[in-house]
Amino acid sequence: MIYYIIRRCLYALPLLMGVNILTFVLFFIVNSPDDMARMQLGQKHVTEESITNWKQQHGYDMPLVWNADAEKQEKITQTIFYQKSVGLFLFRFGVSDSGRNIGADIRERMWPSLALALPTLCVGLLVDISFALLMVLFRGTYMERTGIVISVVLMSISSLFYIIGGQFLIAKLVKLVPISGYDDGLAAIKFLILPVLIGVFSGVGSGVRWYRTVFLEEVEKDYVRTARAKGLTETQVLFRHVLRNAMIPILTGVVVILPLLFMGSLIMESFFSIPGLGSYTIDAINSQDFAIVRAMVFLGSVLYVIGLLLTDISYTLVDPRVRLS
Repeated sequence: MIYYIIRRCLYALPLLMGVNILTFVLFFIVNSPDDMARMQLGQKHVTEESITNWKQQHGYDMPLVWNADAEKQEKITQTIFYQKSVGLFLFRFGVSDSGRNIGADIRERMWPSLALALPTLCVGLLVDISFALLMVLFRGTYMERTGIVISVVLMSISSLFYIIGGQFLIAKLVKLVPISGYDDGLAAIKFLILPVLIGVFSGVGSGVRWYRTVFLEEVEKDYVRTARAKGLTETQVLFRHVLRNAMIPILTGVVVILPLLFMGSLIMESFFSIPGLGSYTIDAINSQDFAIVRAMVFLGSVLYVIGLLLTDISYTLVDPRVRLS
């Protein structure tokens, strides 16, 4: 199993290098530093002098990948690629175009994102799997058909409707929780209740349908028929055998959500004024702060690769065949 994990880690390195190079091409070749200066200055008639000054202030006045005028190793180090992209591998995100320390901002804002995403993920998984198992338990009955209809209806409604409707009904009319905002420590709970509930409710439709499909595929297999022939009840079959053997597709579905634990939800954090990484990215896009956007793109890629790696490792715990590969 150790060799399996090492092999998966080695696969991740060229993937991250490719993402870094692609990000560099998009931000510095397709969209040149001159273009960034013009967009940042926001003037109709931008002079060459103001563009040059802006690039010097933000470290964009160096050559892209090769500095022919420098000496020895500075031919590589005194370039935009080395200064702006290589440091990302060491999580040195540098300074934003507005002068803020990006690394410090990420460390500060990751906790509100985690406080929102972790409960949403855990409660959502519990609710989705529970309802999916109930639909499989009562398959072929009116309860299953009703559940399918409700799931399709919930899937067809935009998440914006749940957010705006939840804020209006629960926060404004009933006034059970604040509409938006955030606070430190345990005081943040009252601000997180509504976005967590909306996050869970908006994902119930798609989650229940996905897990129902997975469980229905498992209940038709031979080992389930054998368990029934031994006298196990349908509930015992579902929770002891079907749920356990469906862990691989469940883990595969969870890996898509893992980057959101740190990156945050762009829409949810913006609507509820939660100072997480999601709203941090939205603010950077609105202010055209390319350094922050570039750092968040790379961080999201790293987290997604880590999620894939953790999923592969978890496969070894639930599937003995993977341990032998």
